[in-house]
Amino acid sequence: MNRACRSLVQWALAAVFVWCGSLVAAVPASGHAFAPALLEVHETTPGHALVRWKQPTVRVASSGLMPIISESCRTRGEPKTSLEDISVVGHWEIDCAGGLVGQTIRVEGVAASQANVLLRLVLTDGRSMRHVLTADQPSFIVPEREGALDVMVGYGRLGVEHILTGFDHLLFVLGLVLLVGGGRRLLGTVTAFTLGHSVTLALAVLGFVHIPQQPIEAGIACSIYVLAVELAPHQARQPTLLERAPWLMAGLFGLLHGLGFAGALAQVGLPQGEIPLALFSFNVGIEAGQLVFVGVVLAVWAGLRALPVRWPSLAAYVPAYAMGTLAAFWFFQRLAASLTGLR
Repeated sequence: MNRACRSLVQWALAAVFVWCGSLVAAVPASGHAFAPALLEVHETTPGHALVRWKQPTVRVASSGLMPIISESCRTRGEPKTSLEDISVVGHWEIDCAGGLVGQTIRVEGVAASQANVLLRLVLTDGRSMRHVLTADQPSFIVPEREGALDVMVGYGRLGVEHILTGFDHLLFVLGLVLLVGGGRRLLGTVTAFTLGHSVTLALAVLGFVHIPQQPIEAGIACSIYVLAVELAPHQARQPTLLERAPWLMAGLFGLLHGLGFAGALAQVGLPQGEIPLALFSFNVGIEAGQLVFVGVVLAVWAGLRALPVRWPSLAAYVPAYAMGTLAAFWFFQRLAASLTGLR
């Protein structure tokens, strides 16, 4: 690939994702677009349950979502609403004749809003279940036992959605592709990133590592900035260690990104008795989404390589400076949110 065409490819790829990132930059510094509604139903005694309904404040007005826990269940008392961080939370109690097993839990408005709902269910016998309500499956019938296949599908889907809506993670992966190109170097670099975030994801979810989420999110933004510096054109010089061994950067920063993935999974929780399977499925979903993204980037790259276009030399600066600017914005936004949380 000649230098002008490579500049065009880099500019085009970076411009698309910086534009996407600018659309979400105004959203509070939560790190990702992964912010589904959460419906928790905790059966305290047979037939009686506490309900907790949580929605991000940015979605409450327009979501049109309404949880309905079986027509045979009745609400006890008046629902209470409160604000928690960047979410609106409703609390109420229900009575269901015969208990929750066999009852249908659904959320109206899922198809219209295209916003998935995470369902967390705890029964009196100690069993807990996790399920994702989607436009295709907006309801869930409480089973006697949740099958392993349900856990795999549900948590695998969560992993795919998390990586594909995590603009910061995608921007970092894009930077890795621009830094190393294709071939074996890309394979080794992406593998190192995968191993890094898989390790810390497991350690954090299983409780071996406890780090506040906001500093982690700021660190992820910083990792994108460091990568942007590596992508910036330089005067003739000796290759840096990161240019010679990009897998090193990918592996080390993968450890940081894994803690970010763990923060998202912590909001959902893991089903008792199926923790290894749920964790594995979530991680597989992340890798599947990541591979799809890399495949799309490489396909676009290959298409643009065929264009007989001459591009101004200054275009070579666009990817690095655009990524660096957005990363710096995210860093200070998340740092400010972290400092505010300490007050």
